[in-house]
Amino acid sequence: MTTVDDVSRPSRLAEPDEGITVEELRLAARNHGIPLEALRYDVTPAGLHYLLIHYDIPDLDPATHAVTVGGAVDRPLALDLAALRARPRVTRRVTLECAGNGRALLHPRPVSQPWLVEAVGNAEWTGTPLAPLLREAGIAADAVDVVFTGADHGVERGVEQDYQRALPVADALREEVLLAYEMNGAPLLPQHGAPLRLIVPGWYGMAHVKWLRAIDVRTEAFDGYQNAVAYRLRRDADDPGVPVTRIEPRALVRPPGFPDFMSRTRVLRPGPCTLDGRAWSGHAPVVSVEVTTDGGATWAPARLDDQSGGEFAWRGWRHEWTAEPGRHVLGARATDASGRTQPVEQPWNRGGFANNLVQRVEVVVLPG
Repeated sequence: MTTVDDVSRPSRLAEPDEGITVEELRLAARNHGIPLEALRYDVTPAGLHYLLIHYDIPDLDPATHAVTVGGAVDRPLALDLAALRARPRVTRRVTLECAGNGRALLHPRPVSQPWLVEAVGNAEWTGTPLAPLLREAGIAADAVDVVFTGADHGVERGVEQDYQRALPVADALREEVLLAYEMNGAPLLPQHGAPLRLIVPGWYGMAHVKWLRAIDVRTEAFDGYQNAVAYRLRRDADDPGVPVTRIEPRALVRPPGFPDFMSRTRVLRPGPCTLDGRAWSGHAPVVSVEVTTDGGATWAPARLDDQSGGEFAWRGWRHEWTAEPGRHVLGARATDASGRTQPVEQPWNRGGFANNLVQRVEVVVLPG
C-alpha cells in the first residue's frame, strides 16, 4: 500500500560536488525571487515581489470565504471578507523575506528551494489589525499560542498537513499585525494569498500565512510541523534547535551596469558610478550600511535614505564609487539599532535559514 512516506523525501544535505537536483529545479520554476534591478522601486510591484508557495494555490471564492476565530476564546467568531472590510482599515509598508533566502550559497547545501539572495520584496499591505479581533473574541488568560491555518494542503517530510504556523500570544497581539486583503492598493493576487492572508511585520515569510481560513487560540505550545520541525535553526538532524522568527539585518546592492546573460556578471564603463540598494532588519531599524568594492578587504560608509516607508520597510542607501578598469567584487552590509550586523562568513545551519551572508556582485569594468 502506498503511503505518504513513499512520496515525501527526508531532509538531506547535498553531496560536496552535487549540482541542483530536478526536485529543486521544479521548486525554482514554481517560485521566484525579485529581479535585483527591481530594488530601484520603493514599493515592489506585485509581479516582481518574491514568491514561495509551499503546496498548491487553493481555489477560493472571495464571495464565500470566511475566517474563524476559535479555540481558547470566550466568543468564537466567523467573519467573511465584507465583515473584515467593514472593520478599521490600515495600510502598512512591510519588507517580507523568505527564511531560506541565501540557502543555495551554503556549503554543504541544504536540499530545498534553492534561493540565492533574491527572496525579498517590499509591498504595501492593506487590511484590518488582528489584535482588536482577538480582544473581541476574548482570549483565555492562560493562552500561549495563536495558530493560523491556511487553505493550502500537502505533504512535507511524510506529514500530511494544512499549512499552519503559530505566534506567541504577545506577538499576535502586536498592533502592527494585519489580516490583509489588498497588496499595493489592489485585491490580493491568488499566488499572494487571496482573498486573505496574515502579515507579521519584522518576521520571516513563513509566519505570514496565506489563504487564511482559521485562527485558533491554544493554551499549550503549538507543536505542528512548520513550528516544531521545519523552521528551526539546528546544527544537525538530532538538534532540537530554536525557532526561526525575526528577520536578520541584510543589505543588497542593486547591480550596476549591464549583465552577461548566463553568468550575470556585470559590465561597467569606467568613471564615476553611484552604487545603491536596500537594507532592512526585523529586529530594529537599520542605522548604517557599509560598502565594499574589493570583496571585503576594505569598507566605506554609505549614505542612508530616510525611513519614510515606516519602521518595517526597507531603507535605501547609496555610495559614490570611481570604477577603474578591471574586476571587482561589490557588497554591502547592514547594521541595525540592536547591534546586529551581517557576517562576512556565514554560520551554518541544517535548514539554511536566516542566512544573511554579505552579497557578492562581480563586476568587470571595461578599459577606458
